[in-house]
Amino acid sequence: MNEIVRFPHSQERAYRSCKTAILLALSCLMLALGACRSTQPLTDRMESKYSLKKRKTYISCTRPESLTKCDLPVHVPKRAYREMLGSIEAVKGTRYRYGGSTLDGFDCSGLVQFLYSTSFQMQLPRSSSELALLGAIVPRDRLAPGDLVFFTSGNGNVDHVGIYLGEERFAHASTSEGVSIGKLRQRYYETRFAFGTRIIKVD
Repeated sequence: MNEIVRFPHSQERAYRSCKTAILLALSCLMLALGACRSTQPLTDRMESKYSLKKRKTYISCTRPESLTKCDLPVHVPKRAYREMLGSIEAVKGTRYRYGGSTLDGFDCSGLVQFLYSTSFQMQLPRSSSELALLGAIVPRDRLAPGDLVFFTSGNGNVDHVGIYLGEERFAHASTSEGVSIGKLRQRYYETRFAFGTRIIKVD
């Protein structure tokens, strides 16, 4: 006859204790890994996510003869950059209009598209998520005038864009103020800043 092997009570208790300890250790490890992901700074998470995406290293530019492919960052003269600053002043206060890219009203990406087209003859994509895939990613402490700055509402995707002007200031189309100048150190934007990108270089 087959006999049923039974462990002594002390060995059975030790086995159960060991199993419980292993399960607790695994649970703690999973919690710790989750905590690491959630406490990683937003900027680091966004930079990491978008650096892994396929990034474009060129853009179409309008030239007298035809459209041509321009490598990023596009070199632009100081005169053209100053003209863009003048254009920003001229359109400041223009109302926000979803999907707008004309003087009748701008949304954030429409303003960028309008200014870079009129100032540098660059043909940019229409949405902030597409703009975020252009050029090299730039950390906040290395931003230069003319870089694009991107923000997220916390859903893991870029949903706002502006043009960096230097000294923590950026031009953008705000839903509440229209075309205006914001500051990266303002709490609202500081907590939502994702990263910058460089698509022009001012010579």
